[in-house]
Amino acid sequence: MSKYKYCHSLEKYVRYSSRKVDIGNIPLGEDFPIRIQSMTTTNTLDVNATVNQAKKIFDVGGDYVRITAPSIKEARILKDIKRKLVRDGYNKPLIADIHFTPNAAIEAANIVEKIRINPGNYADRKSFKVFEIDDRQYNEELYRIHERFSPLVKICKENGTAMRIGTNHGSLSDRIMNRYGDTPLGMVESAMEFIRICEDHSFFNIVLSMKSSNPIIMIQAYRLLVNKMIDENMNYPLHLGVTEAGEGIQGRIKSSIGIGTLLEDGLGDTIRVSLTEEPEHEIPIAQRILRRYKNRSNHDSINNFCKINIDPFSYNKRDTYEINNFGGDNVPRVIVDLSQSGIKSEDILSELGYSYFENHDKWLLKDLAVDYIYLGTNIIDCNYPEQLGIIYDYSIWKTIKQRNNIYPKFSINEYSLLIKDQSCLLDCLKFIYIDCNDDINEYMNILINDKDLVLLVNTYNKHALADQRNLFFNLNKNNCKNPVIICRTYNDLDLCQLQVDASIDIGGLLVDGLGDGLLIVADKNVSIQDLNKLSFEILQSTRMRITKTDFISCPSCGRTQFDLLETTALVRSKTSHLKGLKIAIMGCIVNGPGEMADADYGYVGTGLKKISLYKGHEVIKKNINSDKALDELIDIIKSNDDWIEVE
Repeated sequence: MSKYKYCHSLEKYVRYSSRKVDIGNIPLGEDFPIRIQSMTTTNTLDVNATVNQAKKIFDVGGDYVRITAPSIKEARILKDIKRKLVRDGYNKPLIADIHFTPNAAIEAANIVEKIRINPGNYADRKSFKVFEIDDRQYNEELYRIHERFSPLVKICKENGTAMRIGTNHGSLSDRIMNRYGDTPLGMVESAMEFIRICEDHSFFNIVLSMKSSNPIIMIQAYRLLVNKMIDENMNYPLHLGVTEAGEGIQGRIKSSIGIGTLLEDGLGDTIRVSLTEEPEHEIPIAQRILRRYKNRSNHDSINNFCKINIDPFSYNKRDTYEINNFGGDNVPRVIVDLSQSGIKSEDILSELGYSYFENHDKWLLKDLAVDYIYLGTNIIDCNYPEQLGIIYDYSIWKTIKQRNNIYPKFSINEYSLLIKDQSCLLDCLKFIYIDCNDDINEYMNILINDKDLVLLVNTYNKHALADQRNLFFNLNKNNCKNPVIICRTYNDLDLCQLQVDASIDIGGLLVDGLGDGLLIVADKNVSIQDLNKLSFEILQSTRMRITKTDFISCPSCGRTQFDLLETTALVRSKTSHLKGLKIAIMGCIVNGPGEMADADYGYVGTGLKKISLYKGHEVIKKNINSDKALDELIDIIKSNDDWIEVE
C-alpha cells in the first residue's frame, strides 16, 4: 500500500467503501446516500422548544438531529422529546451529544438511536499540563480509559445504539498532547484508542469524525484516519464537519472547503455544516454541497495521470519561482476577469477595492483590493492605480507602447509559435493559458525554460479539483516550478451555489499548497464585486492570505447560556478591523479552551451569563459578567499590543 493512500482513486470519483451502520430507520455507510444532520441550540430541558427546533431541522431535510445531554437530567428528558416527536409523526433518529458525563451517556443510550462521545472529554483528562509520559504510564492510562469507557460500549451493543467517536482538535487529552502533540496524528490516535476498546467488545456500530476549526487540520486528520484504517483493515463510516466554522459567508466557505475537499475524493457518509446561526439554516448549505456529487462518477476521464507526489497529511507549499509578486514566498494573488465588460470609468475599480480621489489625484487601496485584472481585448479607458496589474491578450498587448504594469496573456499554441520564431520578449512577466485537456508534456520544456511565465490553468471537467490537481502532479514530476493561477469558469449558478462550488474546487487545492493565485469567472448572475470578495474569502478560510480578522465561533447548543448569535455579532462589530488576529467565541467550555490553540484570543462561556477570557491557552480573566466581557476582552488585546484604532 502507498504510504499516501487515503481513498480509492485520485483521478476518478469513487465513494470510499465504508461499512453499514444502523441508526434507527436511517442507516448510513455502504451505498446509502450521504446523510445530513444538525444540532439543536435550545436548552434540552425545555422540551417543547427542543421538539419544535428538531421539527424545523427535519422539515428542511435533516436526516438526524443531535441534542446535547450535559448531565443525566438532560439525558432522561430525551425520552419525552422523542415521544413528542414520534407522536407528531417525526420518526427520524436522534443523537445524544455527550462530553464529560458517562452516566448521562449510559442513560441516553437506552433512549436514542445514536450517542456521540468525544474521547478527549469523555474518559480522559485535559488540563493543558506538560509532562513526560513513558510507555508504562501510557499503558496504565489506556487501561483506565478502557475501564471507564467499556460500560457504555456494552450498553450500546445490547441496545443496538450506534456511536460516533468524535475527536475534536480542541479537546485532545493531556496524554495524547504530550505524546503526539496538537496534531492530526494526535487526533487520529485518540480515536483509534477508543475504536480498539469497542472492537475488544465486538462492537462495530461506529461512526468516526475528526473535527477542527481549521480546514487544513481537519482535512489532514480525516485522510490520515482513513490511511490508518486501511492499515488495520477497518472501514468505519465518516461524519464530516468543520467545527466552529462561524457565520455568514465565512462559515459557508470554510465548511465547503473542509467538507467538500474530502467528498471530492469519495470520503464521507454524513455531514454537518456548523454555523453560528439557527440550525435549520445549516441544512440548505449541506444540500448545496451534496448537490455537486449527483452523477459525479460520469465525469470525463482525466488525462496524463501520474502518482501523487505531495504529502496529503501535512501542509507544504509547492516550490515555485518568484515572478514579480507571484510564487516564491508571496501570498496567492487575486485576478478578476473584466474581458466582457471593460473599464470606462474609475467606478468599476471602486467595486474591486480601489477608491479614486480626483481632487488629490490619489488612490486609496482597501484590504480586498484586487491584484490584477484581465481585460482580454478591451482597452482600459480611464485612470488606474499603479499598484494594479493589467493583463491583455497578446494581440492587444503588443500594440501598447507604454507597458508599465501591463502584461500579455498567450494561448499555449500561440506562445510556442512565438518562441520558435524568437519574436517574443522573454524578460517580462507573461501569462500562458492552459486547459487541463492540453497535452502539457508536449510543451513542458517551454514552460520549464521560461522563468518569467505564470500559468493560468483551467478545466471544464465536472471532476475539476482532481483534474487540476493531476496537472500539478505532472508539473511536480517534471520539476516545473512556474507559478500557477487556478482558474475556474462557472455558468448558471446563483451566488450561494457559486460560493460552495468555487470554495471546494479552488480551496481544496490551496489547502494542499497548490496554487499561487485564483481567477474565478462567472456569468452575469454574479457581480464582479461578489467574485472579488469570494476570492479573498477563500484565501482567508484556507489561511493562505489573511485580509481581516478571523472569527472562530461555535454553532451554539443547549450548553450555551448566553445569546451566542447576538454576542458573536457584537464582538465582530468591535474587533473586525484587527486584521490578522484570530478571535474565538465559544458557547461553553467543552471545546473552548482547546480551540484557543488555534486562536489568539478567546471569549468562552463558563456559566449563566458568565464569561472567561483567554490569551491563547491561558485564561486571563475568569467568570466575569457577560455585559462587561467585551470591554474586558478589548483591554486584554490592548495590553498585548494587538489593538489598533479604527481609521
